[in-house]
Amino acid sequence: MNEMIRDISIPNDWDRSGLPGWCYHSNALLELEKQHVFREHWQIACHVSDMPEPGNYITLDIVGERALVLRDQDGAVKAFHNICRHRGSRLVADESGTCRNALVCPFHGWVYNLDGTLRGAARPRSFPPMDKNEFALKTIECEVWQGFVFIRFAPGPQPAVAEMMRPFEAELSHYRPAEMVPAGEIHTQETPVNWKSVRDVDNEGYHVAMAHPALQDLYGSTYYDEPFVDGLCRSFATVNPHAGRRWSVGRYVKIAPENTALPEHLRKAWIYFGIFPNAVIAVTPESLQFYQEFPLAVGRTMLRSAVYRYRDETREQTAARYLAARIDRDTQSEDVQLTIWSNEAMTSAAFAGFYLSDLEYGVRTHHDHLRKVLPVMTLAGAPEEGGMAAVNAGMANRE
Repeated sequence: MNEMIRDISIPNDWDRSGLPGWCYHSNALLELEKQHVFREHWQIACHVSDMPEPGNYITLDIVGERALVLRDQDGAVKAFHNICRHRGSRLVADESGTCRNALVCPFHGWVYNLDGTLRGAARPRSFPPMDKNEFALKTIECEVWQGFVFIRFAPGPQPAVAEMMRPFEAELSHYRPAEMVPAGEIHTQETPVNWKSVRDVDNEGYHVAMAHPALQDLYGSTYYDEPFVDGLCRSFATVNPHAGRRWSVGRYVKIAPENTALPEHLRKAWIYFGIFPNAVIAVTPESLQFYQEFPLAVGRTMLRSAVYRYRDETREQTAARYLAARIDRDTQSEDVQLTIWSNEAMTSAAFAGFYLSDLEYGVRTHHDHLRKVLPVMTLAGAPEEGGMAAVNAGMANRE
């Protein structure tokens, strides 16, 4: 039973070519992507349970921005630029932590309240009078949806998060995501490829049968992808009750208890909810996770993820979650190798571009979304690096 009612028809004459290879190796294009693809689109920062008490915070450094997300004294979730208004120092250096009732800059000791207002400067008589609001921390747009904290550094084309995510709301609500708690810390790792290569692999399941033996064993016969529509896509599969060629899969199928709190059609489902440009919320009957990627350079990408569990999980759910994590770990390792092979080929004169299967429509529609944001990506050949922004602006003005 599919609770999403969307147009997912695939035209017979759709263009099977993906983005040209130069889009994966251009520094000038990456600078445009940082602004128009990442800063101007919603990003998942964390889950509310990562900051359960007032003063708890997480930080996130991406695409040249430093975000500080925290709970204020009233328990509200706020997001600020992690930049002191005095000299631009970081207010907090750790990826997560707790401040008692104020943020104190480690450079000169300026103090900010948890609502971002300036409490006071060190040696205040050395400055003219300063208004606490005028010199408050710069805010970042922030919304909480189903327990996930979304931030956006600059205004962009996406609507409010609740409106954007409405097609997923009914199905995801069955899992009570806002009530879940962390199963561990937010994890990051680096991979030596362009960020789009990571997304290309994740946006299609055509490769599962060949490249992911554990996933194929677990649910390959029922897995299907949906294309991106209005910034969202979805992949769905149900666990094969007879799976077990792989140790982790066999133990998972045997141990995983039936989650009777879910509707019957979801009790064996693994679902991946994709969010343009770079994030996925994934659910299994016993856990929830998000994962995403951010560019560090043209050929370097940060992978970021976190897993959440039910607060009252049973021992069987704990064991199933552990086994699911083993399956995911192997899958990610396999995907990393695939992205490296694909990404490095794009610099070869022999690379003639993509030729996509009907099963890779998720890749094509993600590329279509990128082309809409940055029309310069429609060009078969790369413009001069120094003129990339001007060419893109000219093409955007003509649309």
